[in-house]
Amino acid sequence: MKDENILLFDGVCNLCNGTVQFIIKRDTTAKFKFAALQSEAGQALLTKHNLPLNHFDSFVFIVNGNYYQRSSAALQVAKVLGWPWKLFFSFIIIPKFIRDFFYNLIATSRYKVFGRQEHCMIPTPELRQRFL
Repeated sequence: MKDENILLFDGVCNLCNGTVQFIIKRDTTAKFKFAALQSEAGQALLTKHNLPLNHFDSFVFIVNGNYYQRSSAALQVAKVLGWPWKLFFSFIIIPKFIRDFFYNLIATSRYKVFGRQEHCMIPTPELRQRFL
């Protein structure tokens, strides 16, 4: 499995699933691959990058062997997604501790605000090849 443009997300989080759907609709060249953090593939990638296996309050974006978490992951995704979304990458100039403060506010309340599912999402047959 090549570590290129892989987005690991909380598979039971409605906000996270909505974000994946948002990216899929705008990723017309299929640059992104996806895996739930809880999945076998997600757990293998977390292990490979020495990341916690049961800490699902941030999504992880893996690109070219490097991984990003929290606000840095979101900004890297926007950069790869292309125009006009890559304009959001300009927020990288804001210090990480400030960006992550706001990211964490959303992350800690995401289940209360957006809800959660009992099981990880199952991709449609057309999207299956984009999921690890």
